[in-house]
Amino acid sequence: MTSFVEALGTAFEYSAFQVLVSALIVLGAFVVRGTSGFGAGMVAIPLLVFVIPIHAAVPMMGLLAFILFIFLSIRDRNEVVWDELRILIPVTMLGVVAGALLFKHLDSAVLLKLLAFFIMGFAAYILAVQYFGMPQVRCSKRWAAPVGFLGAAGDTMFGGGGGTLVVIYMHMRGIGTVQFRATVAVLWFFEMIARLAGYALSGYYTLSTLIFAAVMLPLVWAGTHLGERIANRISHETFSKLLALMLFASGVSVLAK
Repeated sequence: MTSFVEALGTAFEYSAFQVLVSALIVLGAFVVRGTSGFGAGMVAIPLLVFVIPIHAAVPMMGLLAFILFIFLSIRDRNEVVWDELRILIPVTMLGVVAGALLFKHLDSAVLLKLLAFFIMGFAAYILAVQYFGMPQVRCSKRWAAPVGFLGAAGDTMFGGGGGTLVVIYMHMRGIGTVQFRATVAVLWFFEMIARLAGYALSGYYTLSTLIFAAVMLPLVWAGTHLGERIANRISHETFSKLLALMLFASGVSVLAK
């Protein structure tokens, strides 16, 4: 047993300072995710790369999110809007494959800028609805297929950002806060299966990264719990405003990639 612990200690290549700072970042990121239903990677990864290498930060956050999505998918299964997922899940998986294939052939810088400006424009529209009385636009279920496909392709090509298209779609469908959080958790659970397989095949899940993820797990639970408590105490209007600010920040984050 002692030799096993010593072997783990030898394999773990990060300092106490790196662990402490990363823990604070992960906690804050999952508070945001628990409150808004998305955004953990968007918040954490730009900060984590100042502390740990990006090839460790991105796979680790993916694994943490995947573990959380397993729990949320089981816990909130009765709140999931399955009619939406029956369309979204198949096209999302196709989008992951398409994103991987297109990654080497498209001008990703141009696409990223277009995606960022679209997301920021929609965030501005939500705020205009809330503050200036602009009419609320709804969309039909026919948009699920292109949104799911493009969102997953964008996530795969850019390492994030595309999922906000699904967030916009859910908002325009008028899905409530609890149902929204439950539905996107199940959808992104399936998307993450494909993405984590890619990380694993590329050799990014070293023993050190897996140990780091295990150390971060309690912060994931704590941040999610605190974020959900905050979300459950705010109105739908306040949630819409928070969602708009998160979308705008997501657009800025994508633009800065």
